[in-house]
Amino acid sequence: MAELMKKDRELVIPGDEIIKSMDYLPGKNCFREGNSIYAKKLGLVSVNRRVISVIPLSGVYIPKAGDMVLGEVIDIQSNGWVIDIKSVNEAFLPLSGVREFIDTSKTDLSKVYGMGDVVYAKISGANSTSVYLTMQDTRSRKMRSGRVVKMSPAKVPRLIGKEGSMINLIKNKTKCRISIGQNGLVWFEGEEENKVIDAIRLIERESVVDGLTDKVSKLLG
Repeated sequence: MAELMKKDRELVIPGDEIIKSMDYLPGKNCFREGNSIYAKKLGLVSVNRRVISVIPLSGVYIPKAGDMVLGEVIDIQSNGWVIDIKSVNEAFLPLSGVREFIDTSKTDLSKVYGMGDVVYAKISGANSTSVYLTMQDTRSRKMRSGRVVKMSPAKVPRLIGKEGSMINLIKNKTKCRISIGQNGLVWFEGEEENKVIDAIRLIERESVVDGLTDKVSKLLG
């Protein structure tokens, strides 16, 4: 029988025993020793079915294939665009990652994505030295207006909430469209943009506090 030592969303430090059971698997930032799963990092416990993980409270974004990220075009090359995604490595969006065919002999690539443009893209591949993006995802697009703020990538799961509960609350209360990058960049546009920023900052400050959803709801009115 599983013996859960730490509850979902409970704060743990490295070495804390989270659960004593062979029926659960260690996920991100966890390890198994004997019959128990322990925390590797300071963070919040995440129980997803039978996988135990720890969401770190701080740290640099580590790119992972499949993640959606926001980034800014910082260079244009003959075969694609260099994108700053606020990580250890810059990312590259190749021509093959764009939905439409581009004839480089007839098209100035800066007319497609220019310097300073913000894009919402999917990571198609990543390793220790290279990160590749693609716009061939239905969620991908160039942000033509709106605002972008940065938060700790480790707090992104708290901003999203369980099954999107927190971000949907913010969207409904502020009447804003919001796109969240796993790299900690958040784009938004709508009626009460300043309230979106207030909510994000509150979540960053009090991510480990009980009753956070109620606090955000009260803040937004």
